[in-house]
Amino acid sequence: MNFFSNPFRAPSRTGADWFPVGLASSFPEVGSDENETEPRLCGNRGEEKGTPGCKVFHVPRTDTTQRTELEIPAGDDVEIPGDLANQVLVFQFRGKIHAIDHQCPHSSYPLSQGIPFDIEDFGVVLSAGLTCPKHNWSFDLFSGRSDRGNYKLKVWEVQLRDVEGGTANDKEVWVRRKPRIG
Repeated sequence: MNFFSNPFRAPSRTGADWFPVGLASSFPEVGSDENETEPRLCGNRGEEKGTPGCKVFHVPRTDTTQRTELEIPAGDDVEIPGDLANQVLVFQFRGKIHAIDHQCPHSSYPLSQGIPFDIEDFGVVLSAGLTCPKHNWSFDLFSGRSDRGNYKLKVWEVQLRDVEGGTANDKEVWVRRKPRIG
């Protein structure tokens, strides 16, 4: 037994929960741009040259190797296949890749229909958020905290890894559920 090991803590699972979701270049920026009049959204509403703004994966809790990518339908009245509770939404906003639960913790609405925004105070950007269009509740993309109530959006961990044989500029995006502490 290692002198510094903790007998009350289970060893971390080495990479079993991480899974790739695509190259960083396959995630165009979502949200507004100074040159755009409409915010860029997920799915077909956010398409630019056939590239959706986000990706959604159904990820079983027990086996992440059984994950499947889901298509995000166009329009406001969406029917997302499968259970929203086991889906992750991955997108890029302001140069950072985010991975969050696809379901709004308040209304169980698909957050792929949401609008990302900057959380500001007197013009200083403090963080980034996402507004659920069903009831206009907002959630911080880093902490998951809502703007009202005690609801908290589950935020997934994101890693950018080098691509074997790829360009130095492009990275592969890997995500996993944040492990519970305690």
